[in-house]
Parts: sequence; structure tokens; C-alpha cells
Amino acid sequence: MLAHSTVHSATHFHPAVPPRDDERMPSVFSPTQMQPLSFYLAGAEIYADGGRAEAIYQVEFGAIRIYRLLSDGRRQISAFHLAGEIFGFEADHAHHFFAEAITSTSLRRFRLSPGADISRDLLPLALRSLMRAQDHLLVLGRHTAIERVAAFLIDMAERQGGSGHVDLPMSRMDIGDYLGLTIETVSRVFSRLKAGKVIKLTNSRSVEILKWDALRQMGE
Repeated sequence: MLAHSTVHSATHFHPAVPPRDDERMPSVFSPTQMQPLSFYLAGAEIYADGGRAEAIYQVEFGAIRIYRLLSDGRRQISAFHLAGEIFGFEADHAHHFFAEAITSTSLRRFRLSPGADISRDLLPLALRSLMRAQDHLLVLGRHTAIERVAAFLIDMAERQGGSGHVDLPMSRMDIGDYLGLTIETVSRVFSRLKAGKVIKLTNSRSVEILKWDALRQMGE
């Protein structure tokens, strides 16, 4: 794995954005516990399964994938995190997943203030993380590939402001490993949505949603 770097790459996904109120880091993290920005190149490991969980992270720009390796060697991606979002919550003192930068990414690392009671301040953030995990399970429970991809695109659009323009820093393989589909199936669904003029593919990493209602019907 690549070690994190303090040098910007030439390109990155998604500029830094102000965190939403429900993604704002609580005051339990004092300014003295907020670490300097860390920069990671695409593919660099943030933390590994089994590593000690000592901090919580917030994405300044870029994107993160959270995944686990299955016993047969396959990869299951459980979450993507975009600019402004927080990740790294664990129920104990160890990480149970891998975290990697998808593109050139900048992270803010937060350590707990000494003696802090984190239960009340971190509960809303932890619950939001749990809700996203539950939503992901619901997506995986959908029967057809087009339902899964439609739900994924709606989620990504809403997390990026709901304008209809969706940046996709992740590859089609990443999307497949997140949705439980093959890369070929993901590509076919994107082509089908494009042919039906539901979406416009401006490039391989950018989608314009043309028919919100049609996409929502597919994703329900």
C-alpha cells in the first residue's frame, strides 16, 4: 500500500466543502486535538483491518472507500465517504475494516480530548453512520441490478447537494463491489440508463441526472 503523502496530486475529486450541521465535528474534540491536514495519494491506506482505532477522520477533499476482504479473497465495500463527511467510528479500540483514498485526498484527523465524555456529543454522528449502513443493506436487498444502481446514484446525488450533477470518484469496479454486482453488470446498467435518457454520462466519472422521477421509481 502507498503511504500517505504531504504533496498534492495534480488532480483531486470534489473541493473542500463546509460540513453539514449533522456532519459537524462536535466540541468534544478540542482545537489542540485537531491534527494538521494529511494528504493521501490515490490508493493509499488510511488504516487497516485490525489496526488500533485512535482517531476519527473528516474528509476535506477527495473520497474514501471502506472495505473488508472476504475469506475467498473478494472485496466488499461497505461505504464511500465524500468531502465534509466523517468516518472511523468503531465499537472498540480496533478497526474492523480497511480505509483507502480513492483519489488524491485530504483528511483532518481528530483525537479525543483527555477525559472527554464522548457519548452525547458523538451519538448523532454515530447514528448517522449506522443509518447509512442500514440504507446500504436495503440497497443490497434489492432484486435487480438497475434498482441497486438507481438507488446508489440517488444517494450520491443527494450527498452532493441534489443538483443532479453527480461526481463519481470511484471506478465501476468499486461501484460493483459496493452493490454486490460485477463490473460488467454495472457498465450495462449505466448504458441502459443512458439509452433511456434517464442519465447523461458526461465522462466515466461524472453523471447528469435527467429524469429524477424515473430514477427514483427504479430505486424504490
